[in-house]
Amino acid sequence: MHGELPTWAIYVSMPLIAAVIGYVTKLVAVEMMMRPLEFRGIKPFLGWQGVIPRFAPRMANIATDLMLSRLLTTRELFDRIDGREMALRLQVPMKATIDEMTREIMSRHQPLVWEAMPEVGRRAVVWAVQRQAPKMVERLVDDLKRDPESVIDLRAVAVDALTRDKALLVSLIRRIGKNEFNFIIRVGAPFGFALGLLQAGVWAATHNTWIVPIFGGLIGFFSDWAALQLIFRPVKPKRFGRLFSWQGVFHRRRVQVIEDYATVLGGEILTPANLIDAMLTGPQADRLFALVAKEVDMAVNAQVGPAKPLVVLAVGGRRYQALRQEIVASAVTRMRGSIDDVGAYAMEALDVQGVIITKMTAMTDEEYENLLRPAFKQDEWKLIAVGGVLGFLIGELQVHLLLT
Repeated sequence: MHGELPTWAIYVSMPLIAAVIGYVTKLVAVEMMMRPLEFRGIKPFLGWQGVIPRFAPRMANIATDLMLSRLLTTRELFDRIDGREMALRLQVPMKATIDEMTREIMSRHQPLVWEAMPEVGRRAVVWAVQRQAPKMVERLVDDLKRDPESVIDLRAVAVDALTRDKALLVSLIRRIGKNEFNFIIRVGAPFGFALGLLQAGVWAATHNTWIVPIFGGLIGFFSDWAALQLIFRPVKPKRFGRLFSWQGVFHRRRVQVIEDYATVLGGEILTPANLIDAMLTGPQADRLFALVAKEVDMAVNAQVGPAKPLVVLAVGGRRYQALRQEIVASAVTRMRGSIDDVGAYAMEALDVQGVIITKMTAMTDEEYENLLRPAFKQDEWKLIAVGGVLGFLIGELQVHLLLT
């Protein structure tokens, strides 16, 4: 029955192979949670897609809801922006933008007047518009701060960033849980070895070939379950005897986890570029355009003043409205081009990373765990199940290699 292998070799091999099963099933299970990003195989059942990429929308929604309910609000972010400081930071790029925009629009709508005007006169027109710009920026920021939710949906920004780029979501989870995933893989071998000793004892008593794959499945299943428990429990350090104490890895690494979470959130998700792009292209973009149009009207009225009826009469009502609309469109287009200039100040003012670190550090242990774990908790059983199935299959292979 045992072929050419002596009996002692079979008993020695069982805990050793069980240790390999414990390690390999953890390694494969963790990778199957993450990869591949897209389904590979023959749909709908013959193939695989990483659990996290597959359920990216649900996980992104849960994670974002938890984040916005406990860490950040749109109003809190916008309150950190100072209109006067932003106008000051944008002074140099804004002057160049206004110069270019004014010359372009005037030459298009009043080419004869603009061409006939001496350069001194053109500069005077440009300078008059430039003089109004800082106040426009301040008023625009003040308008945004009064009702920021009407201009940007912070939840949509975060969810869109995480679902649009599945690799970003996987990267976020890998970065936050790097040590925890490595811990799951590492403990697979000792757990497997211990169960392998029990397996050898049961085999000696029964010599039933079903014992091997069944124990393989139990090793994969139990070691995954135990590893997850050791990641989160106990919350506080607990001493076992005089020499050994243990605290859940996730809680022991709290400072590093918070820093990693804040870095990814502030550096890759709620970035100034993503926020500005959402304001310009998102569902509430019309509200922003309306605010810009209001400021343009105020600036035009400040320049034209009492002569506005004469100007409208001279250029025509339709052309005057077309001019106004083009100024608004041009201003919005230039805003897109100024993301780098705005972003440098916004990154400093918003300080998303600093806000998150401060608030998460002040949380209780339970609040800290409940902020990050729920997004993944629903899928923990899949990691355990995959480990069990892989363990059973490797155990079956062990039967064919050693016992037949």
